[in-house]
Parts: sequence; structure tokens; C-alpha cells
Amino acid sequence: MELRKSAERLPGRAVALILLLLCVSGMRTETAPYSVPEEAERGSFVANIAKDLGLTGEELSARQARLVPEGEKQYLQLNQHTGDLVVREQMDREELCGQTEPCLVRFEVLLESPLQSFRAEVSLTDINDHAPVFLNKEIVLKIPESAMPEARFLLESAQDPDVGNNSLQHYNISSNDYFHICTRRRSDGRRYAELVLDRALDREQQAEVAFSVTAVDGGSPPRSGTALIRVVVLDTNDNIPVFSRSLYKVRVLENSAEDTPVVVVSASDLDSGTNGEIAYSIVQNSEENLQTFKINPETGQIGLKKTVDYEETKTYEIDVQATDGGGLSAHCKVEVQVEDMNDNAPEVIITSLTSTLSEAAPPNTVVALFNVRDRDSGDNGRTSCELPGEQPFSITPLAADAYALVTSEALDREEVAEYNVTVRARDEGSPALSASKTLLVRLLDVNDNAPTFAQAVYTMVLSENEPAGTSLGRLSATDADAGKNARVRYALEPPPPGAPAAASFVSVDTESGTVRALRPLDYEEVRAFEVAVRATDGGSPPLSAQAVLRVVVRDENDNAPVVLHPPHDSSAAAGELVPRWARAGYLVAKVVAVDADAGQNAWLSYELAKATEPGLFRVGLHSGEVRTARAVAERDAPRQRLVVLVRDRGQPPRSATATLGIALVDGFPDAFLQLNHAPAGRPQQQPQAGEEDLLTAYLIASLGCVSSLFLLSVLAFSAAKLCKARLRARLSPPSARCYADGDFATGGADVAGTGTLSAAYRYEACLTTGSGRSQFQFLRPVLPGPQSRAEAGAGKDGEPLCGSQPAGEREANPRSAAPPPVQPPDWPAGGRVHA
Repeated sequence: MELRKSAERLPGRAVALILLLLCVSGMRTETAPYSVPEEAERGSFVANIAKDLGLTGEELSARQARLVPEGEKQYLQLNQHTGDLVVREQMDREELCGQTEPCLVRFEVLLESPLQSFRAEVSLTDINDHAPVFLNKEIVLKIPESAMPEARFLLESAQDPDVGNNSLQHYNISSNDYFHICTRRRSDGRRYAELVLDRALDREQQAEVAFSVTAVDGGSPPRSGTALIRVVVLDTNDNIPVFSRSLYKVRVLENSAEDTPVVVVSASDLDSGTNGEIAYSIVQNSEENLQTFKINPETGQIGLKKTVDYEETKTYEIDVQATDGGGLSAHCKVEVQVEDMNDNAPEVIITSLTSTLSEAAPPNTVVALFNVRDRDSGDNGRTSCELPGEQPFSITPLAADAYALVTSEALDREEVAEYNVTVRARDEGSPALSASKTLLVRLLDVNDNAPTFAQAVYTMVLSENEPAGTSLGRLSATDADAGKNARVRYALEPPPPGAPAAASFVSVDTESGTVRALRPLDYEEVRAFEVAVRATDGGSPPLSAQAVLRVVVRDENDNAPVVLHPPHDSSAAAGELVPRWARAGYLVAKVVAVDADAGQNAWLSYELAKATEPGLFRVGLHSGEVRTARAVAERDAPRQRLVVLVRDRGQPPRSATATLGIALVDGFPDAFLQLNHAPAGRPQQQPQAGEEDLLTAYLIASLGCVSSLFLLSVLAFSAAKLCKARLRARLSPPSARCYADGDFATGGADVAGTGTLSAAYRYEACLTTGSGRSQFQFLRPVLPGPQSRAEAGAGKDGEPLCGSQPAGEREANPRSAAPPPVQPPDWPAGGRVHA
């Protein structure tokens, strides 16, 4: 930006760029100046071409702006999107221009559609990258002692390739008693030093004076170079050489051969002898002069050491010194001007080439833009262009040395598929020089290929709950055409009326074909959907193809298990009932849970998380059935509380808990009465020790009475059975039948209302003779575990006794010798019977 502002501040450098539409007869250009320091880094900003043209970056890119350098090397680069002109390669001002000032890098900016052209030049501003250097580190001057004060002696000049303020500005000498130094300026702007004598020299007092001279440039910071001056004091020589002219002006033809004479300088000396003998030499004022010219020290003839080139250096200025035998010297200047010769053929530089051209292109279509440049001057540098042979093309001049190759008639690809167009440029020198450039132009067809999908159906997988913008994959369609005809764009087809709006779930990137999710999806709501995708090319008219995109939603573990039984709003106190005579494996309850997910995320496992008695109960890992892990003991607390953890197998797993309240009871009727009379909202109080002993005594007495009555009833029943048996033996009646729980499988009813009968409760019904006419059925509970009818008590005739209990059961639970009463139909869960 600083370079830009400095260019805008320079007077007379206001950029006025006149761009005209392509008009064959009226194209003109103006030169736009810019500035950049030498050796600027690559990418350094120079100017904004788009701003100077009054265009935006998009317009500049649309018009295909191109940068055409004047030379073979491309030092600058144009950004078509922003219009910024930047440095492409570092430029050394001294290498490009030497001492020529200003140092200009010229180029052209060409715009197409419509065609416009303007010239611009970038001035390389010098930086102080060279220090002044004396070629001879020791300078010897011979000055006679007769030299008068204020006498001046020319010193060898220091060399500084920089120009302007960065070049050599002044000379300094170290402190001495005889001399001071003056810095003088030549007509070409270069500075040289003259040593001025302050007081007369006396060889007898001091035969030699030594001091240092320093050449300082004007850079910031300044640079300098130093040499040693040795002044040798000579004896008296009172006449110095005198040149016939102080300035010699001569001309020399470009490309003159080596040793070609240029001029002869002449000086005379009135002294005689060695003091009158004169020797000529060229004073070092530039390294280029020493490399180009030489002088005969005796005759003063100046000749060429090498050929001179007008395009490199147009003028040379030589300092010649004449020194007599006594050491006195005089100086003169020789100005050599180089005359141009027609030694450079024109160059055809292609700046824009359309190597492929549509056969439908109309006449005057631009095929190529080119410049013709000739480094010579005058008539030697004037050029013209022509197309040899008959071809459907013509050359249209745009501006000075700028041309366009355009079509002159309609093209037919079926007749000629490609053309080799030769452009010939010729200058007006004598003899004339010419150059040719051949361009290959191929003809293209129109848009006749539709895009093609790699697959007819694309299947992509999307995990549920993925955020909007998640990439599912990429669609790919190719087009056999080229250019914009092969540029494929993708779009989702709108769904037919009444169809689900699957296109609202995903989107497809127009350019790349990348499919992305528009919103998170729920596997439980949408598991898969399909949508049509259309690929359209950029031709005119456009062609298209269609494919089907199928998106499968993958389930994630985003739903925790839900416990159905026991319900969350049920009371833990009114839970399951377990008799105290229950053995290991007794089914207490079943926890039922569901998970809305699918697959592994819905596989549930059950485990016991917390229990009043950890070793009393266990939970089926997969069934959720709560069973006794051991037989119930008397020491177990009458009320148990279990917490069952339900966990799925997702990653990470989710879980839920179910709380069960279990009551350990001696008999189902007592438990039912306890539940009915228990105060709501608070737990029952445990009886004290005295009350427990009294209750035990009452219980023993009750059991004794009941046992006695039971024995009497058995005896009476046995007697009646014997009587009836004898009577049946006479009448041969049908024998009684007993039905186990398996026989009532189809006629069983679950009092709890769950629809299934637990295997923990089994009953056996016995029918006696004549019971078919009775309205009562006697039920006897059977404990879990393998038992057969043989284990039950039998009558004298081998018939089972109704309501009898196995001996093993009576031994395990003596207090339950009396048959339990029939359970009411409104018992809590856990007491289940078959009717």
C-alpha cells in the first residue's frame, strides 16, 4: 500500500487508462506508470489494475485479463480475481538497466470480451544495495613541488552501480597538512573528486604525503568505500600538457568490430626532454568504459575492445589523461554516441491463444492476441504483419504493435478439423528483417453428451442424531464434453405430490456432489428413504441424467430402557408375597422392560443392584425373573426391598431401575389380612418380645386343636371310604380321578390378571365318587420341585386323599400341617390358583 500511495503522490503520474471496446479501426492505448523498489520480495503489491480501470475483480476475471511483458522474462503477475499487480520475481535494477535512469519494466494489460488493451510501465526505484568501490586500493599521484596552492588534481573515481541519491555523492579525505578534496559533478550526473592543494609542497621537507580518501553514497544508511592516496612530490616541472580540445564528440556504428578506431586525442607540452614527453591514458570513471575502450599511450588513438550495442548503451563518456615525463597531467572528455543499425529481427509474442475453437464460432471471433516488438529504433523498429496463404483468418490491428487474429468466415469442423496458422512480421529496415510464428487451432463440437452417473442407485448410511451438515458421501457424474459443457451440477428432484418430503432430510452440494444431512434424524421415526438426484451439465441447451439416492439411518443408543412392570407409580410396600416355606428357585416376580432402540441397543440385561438380603434373591440376566437364591429362613426380615437394574447393550449403555417390595409370610390368608389391615402410608411395627412369646403360645394351641380335629376328620373319612369301597366293589363303580396342574392347563385362570400362571404355584384336584354332582372342588397347593403322586398320602384302597400334604412338606414346615384355606380372588400378586 505504501508503494501504491507513493505512486499516487508523484506529480504527473495520475493513472488515466482509456479502455475502448473492440473496434478494429479505433483502438488506442495510453501508458500507465507505476513504481516498485528493486529487489522487492515476491508477492509485493505494486498497484491495483482493476481500480485504475474502474472495474471490479469479478469483471476483470470475467474479461480474462492478461499481463504481457515486453521482454522474455515475466517479472510481474496479475491476480485476475482481485486485480492486484504483484511482483512475481525479484528484479535487480543494476542488472536490468545498469546506469540508465529511469529503469522501466514495460508490459501490456489485455482484456477480452470485448477486446481492450493498454500499456503500463513499472519504474524500478533504486535501493542502496551497493557501496562505492575503488578499483585500485592505492592511488599514487606525482605532484611537482612547484605546484601552486589551489592547484587541482583529478582522482580516480569510485564505482557505485546504484543511481540517484543511492549513488556516489561526495568524497572525504583524512586529515593532512596539504590537501583538501572537492566533489564535482559531470554532465551525466556522476560525481568525481578533485584534490586541491592548500599550500606549496617542498620535496626537501616531505617527499611523500599519504592519506585516505573515502567515497560516500547518499543511501540511508549511507555506504562508503576507502582507498589510500600516496602523493609523490617531484622536482620542478613548470609546464603541463595541454589538449587541443577539452571535449571530443564522435559517433560509432553499432556492432562495429573489435579494434575499430573511434577517435585520436592530442596534447602538447612546452617542456623538453622527459618533461615534454606525453603519455595518454583513460581515467577510470566506469568499469564499462574500461571494458569497451582502449587507448594507445603514445599516439592517443582510442579504439574498441568489444562491439557496442545500441540497445544496451547509447552514449559513452570517457575521461582521457595526458601526463608528461615530469608527472604533470591534463584531462579532456570524449563523448561517444552509438548509431543504431537494423540488427534485430521482429519478435511475435503470443499473449492470448484459443487453441480450441467451436465450429459454431461466428466471423470476427478472436482466436489469438499477439504483439510484435522490434528492439531497433526509427524505421528499423517499425513493423507490419501478414498471413501467408489462404486461410479463413485475418489480422486486425488493435494498437501500436498489438494485433488480433480473428476468423474471417464461417468454420466447418467436418471439412477441416484443425488449422496451422502462420503469422509473419516484417520491419522497415534496410535490409528488412522478418520473423514467423505458427499457431495450431483445433475446432470443437457442440454439447452433445449428457452427464453419466457412476451408479444408478447410491446407498449411504447416516447415524441417527448426527448434527446438521454431516457429510454422508459424494455423488459422482461425468460428462464426456469439455469446458463448461462438462461442468456438472447436482440437484435434488422435488418429490411427487403426496410423497414424503425426503428431500428435506438431506442436501447435495451443487458443485462437488457432496451429500449432507439437513437435520438430525431419529431411527425410531425414519429408518430409510429415497430421493432422486439430477446431474445437469453447463451446455446450451443443458443435458441431464438422474440417479436414486437411498439413505439408510443407522440406529444409535439414544433411548434408555423403560420398565413396564412393576410400574413406577406402584407402592413398594404392596409388592410380591413369598411364603416362608419357599425353596430356592421360587418365582417371586418378573421385571418387564422395553427399549425403543433396535438391534444390540435394545438387548436388555437384568441385575440385582440393591437388596435388603443380598443372598436371598437373584435376577435372571435375560428373563428379568426374580427368584429365591436359597430357601427362605426364619431369620430373614419379613419385608424385603429389591432394586433391579435394567441395562441395554448400547455404547455407551443406558439403564433404568425397578423397585420391588417383597413380604415374607407364613400363609397367604395371614398376608392378605396383614396387607388389608396395615396402616396406609407407614410400615407395620414389629411386635415386642413379650407379645411375640404370647403369640407363639396361642399359635401352638391353635395348631394342636386343628391337628386333633384333622385327625378325627381323617379317621371318619377313612371309615366312610372303607364303607363306600366295599359298596363299590359290589357295584363295580368307576374309580375316582385325580387331576394334576398339567391337566388343567387349558382351564386355568390367573387371579393376578397377568395372563400367565407362574410355575411356582401348582395345585392338584381330586374327584371322589359322586363328585360329578358336587359343586365344590378341593384344591391342595403343591410346593415347587419334583414331586409325584406317590409321595402324597393315599387311602387304604390306593386312592389319593383329597387335600393331603406330602410328608416331606410336613416335615419342612410343621406349622402348615393344616390345609390352607382357599385364597380369595382379590389376593395380591404372588398368590395365584387354578380354578
